[in-house]
Amino acid sequence: MTQEKLRLQQQKEGKSKWKKWGPYVSDRQWGTVREDYSANGQPWEYFTHDMARSKAYRWGEDGIAGISDENQLLCFAVAFWNKKDPIVKERFFGLAGNEGNHGEDVKELYYYLDATPTHSYMKMLYKYPQEAFPYASLVEENLKRDKFQPEFELIDTGIYNEDKYFDVFVEYAKATEEDILIKITVHNRGDEDAALHVLPQLWFRNTWSWGNDDYKPQMKCSEEGDVLVNHEALGHLTLHLDKKVSILFCDNETNFNALYGTAGKTSFTKDGINRFLVNGDEKAINADAHGTKVAANYDLIVKGKDSLTIRLRLNAGNAEPFEDYEKVFQSRIDETNEFYQTLQDKIQTDEEKMIQRQAFAGMIWSKQFYYYDIHQWLKGDPEQPAPPSSRKNGRNREWLHMNNADIISMPDKWEYPWYAAWDLAFHCIPFALIDPDFAKSQLLLLTKEWYMHPNGQLPAYEWSFSDANPPVHAWATWRVYKIDQKNNGEGDVPFLESVYHKLLLNFTWWVNRKDAGGDNIFQGGFLGLDNIGVFDRSAPLPSGGHIEQADATSWMAMFSLNMMRIALELSRTNPVYQNMATKFFEHFLYIAGAMSNMGNTAFGLWDDDDEFYYDVLKLENDGSVKLKVRSMVGLIPLFAVEVLDQRLLDEAPEFAKRLRWFLQSRPDLANLVSRWEDKNDGEQHLLSLLRGHRMKEILERMLDENEFLSEFGIRSLSKAHEKDPYEFDLNGAKFVIDYSPGESTIGMFGGNSNWRGPVWIPLNYLIIESLQRFHSYYGDDFKIECPKGSGQYISLNEVACYLTKRLSNLFLKDSSGRRPFNGNCEKLQNDPNFSNYILFYEHFHGDDGRGVGASHQTGWTGLIAKLLQPRNAFAAKPMKDK
Repeated sequence: MTQEKLRLQQQKEGKSKWKKWGPYVSDRQWGTVREDYSANGQPWEYFTHDMARSKAYRWGEDGIAGISDENQLLCFAVAFWNKKDPIVKERFFGLAGNEGNHGEDVKELYYYLDATPTHSYMKMLYKYPQEAFPYASLVEENLKRDKFQPEFELIDTGIYNEDKYFDVFVEYAKATEEDILIKITVHNRGDEDAALHVLPQLWFRNTWSWGNDDYKPQMKCSEEGDVLVNHEALGHLTLHLDKKVSILFCDNETNFNALYGTAGKTSFTKDGINRFLVNGDEKAINADAHGTKVAANYDLIVKGKDSLTIRLRLNAGNAEPFEDYEKVFQSRIDETNEFYQTLQDKIQTDEEKMIQRQAFAGMIWSKQFYYYDIHQWLKGDPEQPAPPSSRKNGRNREWLHMNNADIISMPDKWEYPWYAAWDLAFHCIPFALIDPDFAKSQLLLLTKEWYMHPNGQLPAYEWSFSDANPPVHAWATWRVYKIDQKNNGEGDVPFLESVYHKLLLNFTWWVNRKDAGGDNIFQGGFLGLDNIGVFDRSAPLPSGGHIEQADATSWMAMFSLNMMRIALELSRTNPVYQNMATKFFEHFLYIAGAMSNMGNTAFGLWDDDDEFYYDVLKLENDGSVKLKVRSMVGLIPLFAVEVLDQRLLDEAPEFAKRLRWFLQSRPDLANLVSRWEDKNDGEQHLLSLLRGHRMKEILERMLDENEFLSEFGIRSLSKAHEKDPYEFDLNGAKFVIDYSPGESTIGMFGGNSNWRGPVWIPLNYLIIESLQRFHSYYGDDFKIECPKGSGQYISLNEVACYLTKRLSNLFLKDSSGRRPFNGNCEKLQNDPNFSNYILFYEHFHGDDGRGVGASHQTGWTGLIAKLLQPRNAFAAKPMKDK
């Protein structure tokens, strides 16, 4: 057992708290719903980046390379000032949702490079320009551009062209659970010497200004020039400095005078360090050397092409804090290498190992302390102005029970610094490879009574917890259970059972709330696919009526099969679950029947002419219109597939008996289940929404390079719509969907998300898993042409390998040494100080593979880590590819 695995085991057994400190500080707290107390519910306008340096946060903290304790009482992060910027760089800059031509967008270059699950070692890189940061030009240029133009990024300004920037590597290594070594290494990549203030900052989250708790912790300077920390919950800590520099104290308090023109309780406000350095305001710093926020001021000149290192240590006291410093650091690095070498033993290339390791690092760094008590947020705080009355009828008012204060995996700690139900489910799959207990805790968390709505709904995301995300929680629970079982030799049945019981409530919510006609055809709304539809599927339709959704219905069929399979697993130790398995088997058949019966009408979900699934618009006058958009919606029926061993049925005789009776009594439904009665050579049965013919027809479209298949995976919209856009006329208004392989060209959902052409890794991952399941039943003899028109016929397992390779090619260097996700930027492609650092974008251009959307989406794009991990039964044969 590696040292890191031993630490994880100790954490699991409650013998240690190696995860007490971690990368739990957000990359952005301003502009979030939690910090919004506006009358009109406009977070971006209410709390801006410019305000963030002067206004104390209510619900969390942000910073660069930040860490905190698990309750975020004390935070550490690094700030910088190059003596040219108008402000100290304390947090990452980016555009608010209404400023970017494609919505919110961080305008910085930073990379999460390494991390262990217990945070015993972590490393990240921030590229800080030496010239004045172009705040104004980034805003102005993006405001000028329309949605048909690309975003104007920091690197597009030319600020890195002459290598006049600092590479700042921030590393953490824990000597013990609460003894944290910090190393900041600054490389001047330019030829000329350059000035830089490096400002390691320590501060308390403000818990005392709201009228709920008047305890105010303190920090002060020691006689040796270190920082002494005293907090009733954390005890006494010391931040040791390797070099005695000036210590700048202020308070994590709002500057009321700067923001509102009124007097505050203190002149030593949150922006005190900024005012002292940038404006020369000596009164902004507490000369008595105490406060709730502090920075060590390393005023440096870094010689051209040279580097400097700063060393710090945060612990409960150490007479010689730097005596064993390098030894501890090297030990943690060696242990990190050992941990990943063991995991990556069967990965063949160093390139793939590097990409996977950075994917894991990004996921670990994207953990965040997420605090949001909705009852308190709606009511307001005793010592703050009362929230506007409009709040009582505004956002999230139906979620009064919700009180979140946990470490949660974020989709992207800058662009999406809040959890989302289906994102989080995908995150848990790669986490299960390195820290299955964290993966399980995340899945359990959303089912807790202070998260899950009393009516059974899982919270979607803070912008609207009442929106519906695809019901993938059961799938993720089963997959994490199986990964954990494979790695540890036995499955965690109590975990499986606990989540299952809560998901019974969630399933009931879907049936009661999202099946308008009670006919097993579902209307989930946008379902996370944002602008994939003709209309906003979550808003009232301009035509009236509702949309019968092929994807919502298929997700529910998948949900039914997932719940059935979990129940069968639980029935191995408790036979009562056989009855529950029967319930979900029957529900799956009813959904299959509903989809099929509709398919026998002119307006069914399955179109016999096109041989594809479409949404159907049900009008108020009982009319129906088929929305013939060839999109990912029509591929999602592939996900509803399960293969059951005969041995499993033999172990569940009551289930098998009821199953046989039901199939004999309802042959109309039995005939819909793809070859249920036909066991394969491995004594297996297949359950699928798709009989062989329909599956082949869908796969034929999916594997057509003129439609869904791109060089880098499966597109979210058929490329056929590039030359033949789908047009829908309604009362004289024309609605158009055309192929948009990159950024969104419309404003729906803020214009920063696009399901009309790009490649999204999470749904590609589900496609690959489904193909693997189909192959486990059909075997190598079932072959399909891939790509269409190539003359190459391969098994479904080989198709899964083929798609995995194409997705991997987004990150791997091609024959010319270029990584497709970096696009046409020569600096990113060719400069050795850029080219081996990986960004895990939200999605990828459907034609050229460049990264699009959020740039640190190491949540669901982090699934590439799982795809790069070899499978025992994943014997990929040499195949032809372009």
